[in-house]
Amino acid sequence: MSTSAYSSLSLDGRVAVVTGAASGIGRATAVLLASRGATTVFADLDLEGAEAGAAHARAQGGDVRALETDVTDEASVADLVVRTTAELGRIDVLHNNAALMTAHARDDLVADLDPSDFARTLQVNLIGYMICAKHVIPTMVSRGGGVIVNTASLAGSQASLTRPMYGASKAGVVGLTRSIATQYGKQGIRSVSISPGMIVTDRSSGRLPEHTLAAVRRHNLLDRTGTPDDVAQLVAFVASDAASFLTGLDIPLDGGMSAHLASFADELASRTSSAPADASSA
Repeated sequence: MSTSAYSSLSLDGRVAVVTGAASGIGRATAVLLASRGATTVFADLDLEGAEAGAAHARAQGGDVRALETDVTDEASVADLVVRTTAELGRIDVLHNNAALMTAHARDDLVADLDPSDFARTLQVNLIGYMICAKHVIPTMVSRGGGVIVNTASLAGSQASLTRPMYGASKAGVVGLTRSIATQYGKQGIRSVSISPGMIVTDRSSGRLPEHTLAAVRRHNLLDRTGTPDDVAQLVAFVASDAASFLTGLDIPLDGGMSAHLASFADELASRTSSAPADASSA
């Protein structure tokens, strides 16, 4: 790779805001953006977690801040944007990543859903993204553009037997992403959503049974589940000049889960069990 190609991946001189940055995908992304040269704001309702992530990035030489932010509270988001632009002068990258995790146990059969749980899920996972974009877009336009990267999910395009609330909220994120790209592209703003498949974080690893992880690995074309750093690497690429012609789309990041028919794992198991004993020598 040429020197110019490497430099196009740099985020030197840019200001990035990452929501949900106290843990998981958000923390990994904020740390990586800081390592690529962006002055990065770790924004999260969990201020202690955001400060811990910022301290980790700072120890690696990153220029970072931590701010307590509730993405469902428009005043809180407005304060985040005002404080960031007052101190740093601009916002070039917004990674909308905050997500509601506490309702998962009740996110089951549609006939049993509580409308208040559904409303809360949409408020955090979708309306919160809109609020953040609403307040960041004007400052991006005033500076000639920017990049908004939204964390969607494979659950937004492919349903399972559980999580209809989460899936609906993430489907909405993809639609919001395309609307932002369409409305503000001529003003220099790019907008992309990323739809991760199974991403195992520190928080989720303890509650995911091995049989669930094994089932995902069987269906993934790559023989592993995803990590927060997998998402962070893609966010950093999308935010960089290397992706300057990329906008208005959703990128699956799922180890190949969405690339094949649902029968893939069964077909693979059948082919393996019926293979001749000397097949390896063919």
